[in-house]
Amino acid sequence: MARYAEPGALEWVESGGGPLIAVPETVLPFWAGADSEELDTDYDRACEVDGYVGLLPVGDSAALVLGDEPASTAYLPEHATFVRWSAGHSEGELLAQVPAALEAAVWEHEVHWRVPGPVVLFDSAWPGGEAGHQEHLRIPLDAGRYTVRAAYAQPAPETWFGLVQLRRLAH
Repeated sequence: MARYAEPGALEWVESGGGPLIAVPETVLPFWAGADSEELDTDYDRACEVDGYVGLLPVGDSAALVLGDEPASTAYLPEHATFVRWSAGHSEGELLAQVPAALEAAVWEHEVHWRVPGPVVLFDSAWPGGEAGHQEHLRIPLDAGRYTVRAAYAQPAPETWFGLVQLRRLAH
């Protein structure tokens, strides 16, 4: 698999061409990815998500699908935001643009996501039980309800990226 994000300050997750998915750890074994006897696999369901984000039922919970394009993705805990690198000369240049992009973002799609705790971000084609053996990122979310909103930013002519921000809702 080609790497689009340069090694640097953050861990970046990439897919083989399909969407990335954040699945709660408690239901990872229930995500079958592209390995299923069903006519529509979990991976097929993830590919059908239209737009930047969507939710799919997994076990007794839901997974967050990062749709649109298979961009290299990192998580910035200080902003509770997934950053999806589409173009930019360097990781440092891209990350320097994030705070201003968050302030100026025109948020497009919003969903409400209930998570039981930490989630794992990985290529939706893989079964959840194998996520730890593939390229993945563990995000230590607290259990609760979150509003998830998405936007696309182009802060410079050759720098653009997606933003998927999680905002914890009060009980």
